[in-house]
Amino acid sequence: MAARNRMPPWHENVRLANGRELLIRPIRPEDAEPLRAAFVLLEPDEVRQRFLHQQKELGADQAQRLTHPNPRREFALVAAEPLPPGEALVGAVARISIDDNGKDAEFAILVSHYINGMGLGRHLMRRLVRWAKGRKVQRIYGDVLENNLPMQSLAQSLGFSREFSGEPGLVRVVLDLPPPKPKTPPPPPLIG
Repeated sequence: MAARNRMPPWHENVRLANGRELLIRPIRPEDAEPLRAAFVLLEPDEVRQRFLHQQKELGADQAQRLTHPNPRREFALVAAEPLPPGEALVGAVARISIDDNGKDAEFAILVSHYINGMGLGRHLMRRLVRWAKGRKVQRIYGDVLENNLPMQSLAQSLGFSREFSGEPGLVRVVLDLPPPKPKTPPPPPLIG
């Protein structure tokens, strides 16, 4: 097996049902401007479902914050064209952020209408859950608009339950993660 074919951690080539090839990888600072440029391609409902309010553009400060996650507490993936960061059109963003308590983490996913309905949201959510388990997070949650039935259905199919969010028009979906399995010590040596 040639080492040159190995990809860096959290990188993966995927082929969607429509034949489009994407690279899933951690977000990079160079993605800020392509994200801002692609934001205008999103439909108003896509923006509202992700940001929970209308917004006409992704501001420079928002893009800067999104593309510079704190590696101790945050993780963000993009599904982009297989081009260098900064040149690649980004079609989906998934992020998770550990709360101050260190036990809970909030997720958010945005998949462009150009590539939604092809299993990408499910794949990205599974990647976020995997990252959270590695950080010993106990609970993942996200606030979803009541009328965002596809996201609620996806969450339910992955084992999330619904909770009262405390905000009108929102539903909180929650996934309790099993505690890490304790490592079993090796048996004592036999003395003969």
